[in-house]
Amino acid sequence: MDTSKKSENRVPLKDIPWESPAPGVRNKSFNRNGQRLRLVEFSDTFVEDEWCTKGHIGYVLEGELSIDYNGRSVKYAPGDGIFIEEGAESKHKAIVPRGKKALLILVEKA
Repeated sequence: MDTSKKSENRVPLKDIPWESPAPGVRNKSFNRNGQRLRLVEFSDTFVEDEWCTKGHIGYVLEGELSIDYNGRSVKYAPGDGIFIEEGAESKHKAIVPRGKKALLILVEKA
């Protein structure tokens, strides 16, 4: 059985270094064919100054967070999936409770 094709589909997140694009967040990112897979850790010091209008599909691995959808807050816990459509009508901000962290897998356009 040819396993070379299968290994091309493996994403070695453990080998990708952490990056910190903003205070309170770090991530490991893998891009291919216009899509991005990210392992993201948010801490309670993370603050989004602007509303995000990007689309995201995700899964909460650890911790907890809320997402503010233009004034409507939804809490997420381990095992919860997240599906946010792209666009201004789905604008959102992530918020992590004081003293907590959240670890997520996110898939989005690169």
